[in-house]
Amino acid sequence: MNILCLICARKGSKGIKNKNITKIKNKNLINITIDQAKKSKIFNDIVVSTDSRKIQQVAISKNVLSWFLRPKTISNDKASKLLALKHGLIESEKKLKKKFDIICDLDVTSPLRKIDDILKAFNKFKKKKYNILFSVNEAKKNPYFNMVEVTKKKVSLVKKLNKNIVSRQQAPKVYEMNASIYFWKRNYLLKNKSLFGRNIGIYEMPRDRSIDIDDHLDLKIVKHLLKDN
Repeated sequence: MNILCLICARKGSKGIKNKNITKIKNKNLINITIDQAKKSKIFNDIVVSTDSRKIQQVAISKNVLSWFLRPKTISNDKASKLLALKHGLIESEKKLKKKFDIICDLDVTSPLRKIDDILKAFNKFKKKKYNILFSVNEAKKNPYFNMVEVTKKKVSLVKKLNKNIVSRQQAPKVYEMNASIYFWKRNYLLKNKSLFGRNIGIYEMPRDRSIDIDDHLDLKIVKHLLKDN
């Protein structure tokens, strides 16, 4: 079984300039994810997909593969990451001259995952034979209880049930996708345009390991948590 780890890290970021190579505890953010991928010891190959020469050089200095630059058309704010993953897989199979059975996407901006999270997610993915498995955490806000939308000047709950929900504990359990770990079957990744569909699994992580760095506040929280650890 051939397993590919694809680490996608584009140069553009509106929230934090050069976010993917921002330093935390004297280590580039991308290097944290590269080290986690290596220490998990489940990947045949680790490939960094980027549109940045600078990020590419950082990856090469860590002895992982990065030989192509991602096209601009799939590197902008509006481009789906799914397109970058498909492109990275195709380039990797062409270069390495082999077909991968499973593809893992580890997001650079979610550095609080543990090696054990990667291994447990992978084992669940294999055992249940999912097409996709992705990591989540229990949502702080619940669309059945305290999330609202405004439509035609009317404010209402995002989701409604026939019964009246008066506390968060009574509401159905919902999850946030924490952008940390994704496992894909090769053919499902190449043929589908969405994460959602049949035979999809989730791996639940605690909130304190589920922060996705999007702005400077997120970065401060992650730095604080890593310092404590």
